[in-house]
Amino acid sequence: MLLQRWLIRLWQSYSAVGLLAGTLFFAASLTPSLLPRNFVTQGVLSGVSMAVGYGLGLLALLLWDYMELPKPRERAGRTVKIVAALVCAVIVLTFLWRAAEWQNSIRLLMQLPPVDSAHPTKVGLIGLVTFIVLVALARLFGLIYRRASRFTGRYVPRRVSNVVGFAIAAILFVTIANGVIFRFALHMADSSYKRLDALIEDDLPPPGAPNKTGSQASLLRWDELGRTGRNYIAKGPTRQDIESFLHRDAMEPIRVYAGLRSAETPQERAKLALEELKRVGGFERSALVVITPTGTGWIDPEAVDPLEYLHGGDIASVGVQYSYLASWLALLVEPDYGTETSRALFHEVYDYWTTLPKDQRPKLYLYGLSLGALSSTQSSELFEVLADPYDGALWAGPPYSTRMWRSITADRNPGSPEWLPKFRDGSYVRFTAQKNALDIPGAHWGPMRVVFLQYASDPITFFQYSAGYRAPDWMHDPRGPDVSPQLGWYPIVTLLQLTLDVAMATTTPMGYGHVYAPEHYIDAWVAVMNVQWPQEEIDRLKAFFEQRRHEQ
Repeated sequence: MLLQRWLIRLWQSYSAVGLLAGTLFFAASLTPSLLPRNFVTQGVLSGVSMAVGYGLGLLALLLWDYMELPKPRERAGRTVKIVAALVCAVIVLTFLWRAAEWQNSIRLLMQLPPVDSAHPTKVGLIGLVTFIVLVALARLFGLIYRRASRFTGRYVPRRVSNVVGFAIAAILFVTIANGVIFRFALHMADSSYKRLDALIEDDLPPPGAPNKTGSQASLLRWDELGRTGRNYIAKGPTRQDIESFLHRDAMEPIRVYAGLRSAETPQERAKLALEELKRVGGFERSALVVITPTGTGWIDPEAVDPLEYLHGGDIASVGVQYSYLASWLALLVEPDYGTETSRALFHEVYDYWTTLPKDQRPKLYLYGLSLGALSSTQSSELFEVLADPYDGALWAGPPYSTRMWRSITADRNPGSPEWLPKFRDGSYVRFTAQKNALDIPGAHWGPMRVVFLQYASDPITFFQYSAGYRAPDWMHDPRGPDVSPQLGWYPIVTLLQLTLDVAMATTTPMGYGHVYAPEHYIDAWVAVMNVQWPQEEIDRLKAFFEQRRHEQ
């Protein structure tokens, strides 16, 4: 009896208009976006999309009532509900049947095996549970609103109490979802990861060579570098590795890294890194790269390892950690998380570098991936270095909120696509992707070379809040080679799809999404640093790293 009464109340309470709108959103969420999805993530996305659509349908009904437009009679209303439920069932089944085809349209481009089924039953059940949870939260919002309105109605006029009640409920929910409490939790999580990182031991012993960061002679303690820092110092190619590949003499590459626990403030960590770099002879190499890590402190070996081969080990690099959080999480909530550290490190290194004789100092470059790219672009303003410019920069997977990237992309040459822009005469900045696009006929590099490496399927780069109400330019033809031809734009739903893609950006095979491949880094480094290698040797280096990837 209880179940029967509950089902009756559910039938009576649901809105046919809301259900139709929610079903259309559910169906649209099954279409492809930038990245492939499994049944769990698809189910959650579909449930969220349906809840949003249902809510918009209810808002439309409220507007209809407000304008005092006619409504169907009760008996006709029951018929409408039955017809709406049947139509929605047909729409859901049709789109679930095509879901595997849509997912395979992305998987094929990313060289993933096709799926035989999109697991429609599991997607439907997960979506339904997600929808119910979100509807319950919406009703909780309504409950708080009514209680607050009723309470304040004792002291103020009814309409004022309604406004106050809604404001109280909205402030409470927004604060919990994305406000002070969440930001506090973010910093608490960062602090917790810091303590966890200090407790977790790895099997990497401190280096014995005195010119290595973390050795007994180092200014930086091995146990304070963090796991990402210790991995960066310990696992790069050695002089012997480089000599074995080049078949000639090489040097031991210099890597310097300061962990988040190496000092209290970004400025102190940057000063330590500079002193360590001077101690190990980093300014005596032919090239020096200032690296801004990702949010976790990780530095992509697929970017730095090939660089050290290209220079025969005659290169130094330096990075300073600023967080323990995943880049996508910090990016969504606090995109300027690493800017202070990046600026501190750059200015420490740059200010010292400019005091050295120009014919005796290394060429100076910047590098960053993901949140590191965003922070690295903000490490200096162009006017600060015009008198004595650094030599170049490589920024991979720049996040959508990167101010410099957005400005250049918006001002790109007419006819060039958003996912691979051409900017003016190509003397200052160029863009590239899986296929090398850096050799522009008739273009000549200026004194500073900047390259953005980006994949068209990278949601970290091509996420846009405006996708909620208009199709992004990168959806227009010609599309990127790794973007599904069946990807379409749907109001609001596309924004929800891209938000999920951001969280899943590193789940793709290497060479797609937000996972950058060494062979593409090699093309970028060759252009940025003007490496004079025969093409057959560059191809051999690419093949070497491709083979290494398959062996790992």
